[in-house]
Amino acid sequence: MVGSGRTDKGVHATGQVASVSLPTHWTADKLHNALNSLLPSDIRVKSSSLVSPTFHARYDAISRTYLYNIGLSEESHSPFNYKWCWPFRTKLNQLLLHKATELITGEHSFKSFAKSGQEERGYTCTIHEASWDTWEDLGLSLRITGNRFLHHMVRYLVGTMTDIAIGKRPLLDIETLLESPGHSLVTSPPAPPTGLFLTQVAYPNCNEVY
Repeated sequence: MVGSGRTDKGVHATGQVASVSLPTHWTADKLHNALNSLLPSDIRVKSSSLVSPTFHARYDAISRTYLYNIGLSEESHSPFNYKWCWPFRTKLNQLLLHKATELITGEHSFKSFAKSGQEERGYTCTIHEASWDTWEDLGLSLRITGNRFLHHMVRYLVGTMTDIAIGKRPLLDIETLLESPGHSLVTSPPAPPTGLFLTQVAYPNCNEVY
């Protein structure tokens, strides 16, 4: 089985994609039903379909989308919500959050925002979209889409942006971290994994995103 990517321990996936080669007597519907009858309760297959034998869930992907939820209301700390967000007790400057996402959009080296090295592939990523929106009545959610993401990248971005939004560090730090990856300046600690969701993986010549 080949997955579209790996997530850190504690991170969620509502749009993970995996491919597998099976004997021809297995239909997509039959596989779908069989898997869901055997998988543990915290994993469920949303759909299955027949693809080309050359399809590769990881290397054929052209973009991935993540959401990161930050809880700002008292309700976000409840046992029904805190596992799916970062319960934050400090007010955030939303204008600074929006300015920070404008700075990371486009093609940049995100080496400063990577936990481990990827020398063979480099550190350049293209962020197609990044925006902070209201997360129900519980807080804010970062939606970010890019052609690729480095290890811990979204969590380092969120950790740094929230420090900027509470006045702990200047907005200029984002520019410095992107433009001078060898600089002595470092990111803020990564945001907790519980708020992060892989929500979509897109493929070329396909009408669907998963």
